[in-house]
Amino acid sequence: QVQLVESGGGLVQPGDSLRLSCAASGRTFSNYAMGWFRQAPGKEREFVAGISAGGGAIKFADSVKGRFTISRDNAKNTLYLQMNSLKIEDTAVYYCTAGFRFWGQGTQVTVSS
Repeated sequence: QVQLVESGGGLVQPGDSLRLSCAASGRTFSNYAMGWFRQAPGKEREFVAGISAGGGAIKFADSVKGRFTISRDNAKNTLYLQMNSLKIEDTAVYYCTAGFRFWGQGTQVTVSS
């Protein structure tokens, strides 16, 4: 089992930035590819960004390319999502996943003017 706890969400204005964190415990964090997904009200959960176990391969959804970055610190068992130039349509609950098998409880991000 891998336990995941997201943090860093909040209420911000369009154009602002936020950094989400996902703290992992349990099995070896560095063995897993990690990812961020999000789910807006009334919509299905969608992929946001992913990073390989070693950090060498990264992928983003087209909707966040150039605005979001994903990184991981295997020494701290933590995954990050830096979100810049936030838009209203980025409003959602953001979830981290380990290996697309283990999921956190999510953190709310609300972008509103």
